[in-house]
Amino acid sequence: MTNIDISTLVESNKDSQLREIGFKVLKNERINFDDGVLLFEKGSLSYLGALANYVRETKHGNVTYFNRNFHIEPTNVCVFSCKFCSYSRLYAHKEEGWELSIEQMLDIVKSYDGKPVTEVHIVGGVHPKMNLDFFIDLLKAIKAHRPELHIKGFTPVELDYMFKKAKVSVEEGMRLAHEAGLDSLPGGGAEIFHQEIRTKICDDKVDADGWLNIHRVAHQLGMHTNATILYGHIESFSHRIDHMERLRQLQDETKGFNTFIPLKFRNKENEMSHIEESSTIEDMKVYAVSRLYLDNFPHIKSYWPMIGRRNAQLSLSFGVNDIDGTIDDTTKIYSMAGSEEQNPTMNTEQLVSLIKQVNRVPVERDTLYNVIHSFE
Repeated sequence: MTNIDISTLVESNKDSQLREIGFKVLKNERINFDDGVLLFEKGSLSYLGALANYVRETKHGNVTYFNRNFHIEPTNVCVFSCKFCSYSRLYAHKEEGWELSIEQMLDIVKSYDGKPVTEVHIVGGVHPKMNLDFFIDLLKAIKAHRPELHIKGFTPVELDYMFKKAKVSVEEGMRLAHEAGLDSLPGGGAEIFHQEIRTKICDDKVDADGWLNIHRVAHQLGMHTNATILYGHIESFSHRIDHMERLRQLQDETKGFNTFIPLKFRNKENEMSHIEESSTIEDMKVYAVSRLYLDNFPHIKSYWPMIGRRNAQLSLSFGVNDIDGTIDDTTKIYSMAGSEEQNPTMNTEQLVSLIKQVNRVPVERDTLYNVIHSFE
């Protein structure tokens, strides 16, 4: 859609409030909290999509990023009991889970020797015996074996537990992890920041202020991080915008976030299975509003193992400019919750084809969005 077409679309909107928000977007003005809620309440899918795609193409043109990565999940044993989680097994029932040793995890890394992967993503449950010293030893072992491999690992949920157990401050704990080889943080564990919702779905783990502070400290150390939201369960539209607002404020302060990743709630095999999952229309609205509200986030990502390949393609018209990586059937977190992809693996050729099928330009990146290769 050309600038003339998008201007005409905005001007022709019969709702004066939506029209005003549209003009803010076209003039690159920041929309406010009430605007964000209104977009969810009254914005049509076509209107939100057109505006989000305008912002996406203004920032990135037709480029769609991906990277070559693999996952290590150290354990699904966890001391916490999040009601939406289908993945973890409480420590009291750890015989139902898995626990990998440092040697086993290093063997996974070694299995990629000679392959052009650029990132290992390390996230799992919160195991009381896998403490800060354990993970520092793991980080050092990975870096000793493959120094150039970017390690993106550990949510604030994991880090907060490690630091408290080790009796170190967030600043000291992050410094130790960073010096041992931790390069960046993923976006997990954010869920919904608002305490009203957090109390109901994940009351026993780090709160919003703790999550945000760990990312703040990481940014102060020169690390880049991502952020997520878990949507489509018991939260309201205002809860979603409250979540994005807190992220936008921290990004104004630190400029350390790379990517925002909306994560769809999946209702299989968890304590919230009675809640119906969001529709594809609602999914696309979340991507679009995220792109419009988080004006200071460079990238919006759809995580294809969670929403499936076709919806990942569709999201590229709703503000998304990144669909994650090749992966290699190495993540179970979402497949266990009933995601579209039960065996999530795509090679580079498949990813490139997926992106080209919707007339976007595939670009392989590293974790920090340095271009490795463009497949024009």
